Amino acid sequence: MDKKLLALLACPVCKGELKLNDARTELICYQDAMAFPIREGIPVMLANEARTLDTDERLHKQ
Repeated sequence: MDKKLLALLACPVCKGELKLNDARTELICYQDAMAFPIREGIPVMLANEARTLDTDERLHKQ
């Protein structure tokens, strides 16, 4: 994902910072414990499409 685009994106729920997880192709908001998928290079910034981070993921912020 382009670093400039990542810098412009914010969590749609809390407007907080998102972290890129290349291994799982998702954008993570640790504030809300949500991971937003990236499909075909396009971030899907819908709360109902996001998955909830499990406890281990929440504790091991990257």
